[in-house]
Amino acid sequence: MKTKKELINSWINKAEKDLLTAEHELSFPDAVTESISFHCQQAVEKFLKAYLVSLGIHFTKTHEIGELITKCENKDNEIAAFKEEADKLTDYAIEVRYPEELLEPTLEEAEDAFEIAKRIRKFVLYKISLE
Repeated sequence: MKTKKELINSWINKAEKDLLTAEHELSFPDAVTESISFHCQQAVEKFLKAYLVSLGIHFTKTHEIGELITKCENKDNEIAAFKEEADKLTDYAIEVRYPEELLEPTLEEAEDAFEIAKRIRKFVLYKISLE
């Protein structure tokens, strides 16, 4: 069984890979916005789960960014500043991956998702480093 620190690092490593995938895809002139947006959502989800582990807060399987931030708020009110913009990424967890859904983010929306993910990353890594 992983230690708390190992589990946090595992979540962060997975999140970093999602963010790197989004960054790589953004570098192409024909960037696939669904993939960028999905990986940004995944990165934020995983950074938040790393933070929840660091705070000692239990969570269940979910892709709901707002729900994860609400759980974090129980021990850190500062994260509330990210809730509204970060929760926009929740739709990218599922809807962009299936043809039944009509969600196709624009390049601007994908770039916005990437910026949100980077802000969450910075916040979470800073907070975890304080522990």
